[in-house]
Amino acid sequence: MIKHLAIIMDGNRRWAKKNALSYSIGYREGGTAAIRKSLEFALKNGIKFLSLYTFSLENFKRPEEEKDFIFESLMVEGPKQLPYLQEHNIRMCFIGDRTKFPERVIPTITTLEESTKNNSALQLNILFCYGAQQELVSAVKEIVRKVKIGELSEDAISESTIADNLWTRGIPDPELIIRTSGAQRLSNFLLFQAAYSEIFFIKCLWPEITERDLQAALDSYLGVQRNFGV
Repeated sequence: MIKHLAIIMDGNRRWAKKNALSYSIGYREGGTAAIRKSLEFALKNGIKFLSLYTFSLENFKRPEEEKDFIFESLMVEGPKQLPYLQEHNIRMCFIGDRTKFPERVIPTITTLEESTKNNSALQLNILFCYGAQQELVSAVKEIVRKVKIGELSEDAISESTIADNLWTRGIPDPELIIRTSGAQRLSNFLLFQAAYSEIFFIKCLWPEITERDLQAALDSYLGVQRNFGV
């Protein structure tokens, strides 16, 4: 069984358009029902880490109205999920460039993280204000800083050094990455961590995801012989 499942949740706006609905309903369906399905699937299958690509640094280019809705939804809906998180022993962590977190959502993020920090059945990673290229740049800068002050030797730098300075430090690399909507790209998602991940593309849009879709991806992973180049 896998330890870490990561999902690129793509297709909220297209689902809304396809069903002649507002984009806000698309985000609401993707942000509540679909996420709950993925959480239940992870718990059922003993997966310890679930990472969801929620808001990328590139998403800041979207219209102000859309961004405001996403941030407001986090502030309103996030605390409503606390009873479920506590009942199911789920820890919630936000991963991304914290200097870019909108100031108004920080109290909500802090509450969700602090309230669930002792939960241990599943760690839900919300990749928020996240970009893999930017994460690597941040790691390089931190490594350079440590070399300059003598905390780290240049000769001691290795793959694990980079991993230890990423925003995801302490989290195992995902064995399986799922992307919905039919698009077949990573879109600046966990580029370093995905070096040996199996990637499964699903045609359905994110709000349409079912347990059967998730199970098909997991079954596909379990049928692959992973030799890591050996």
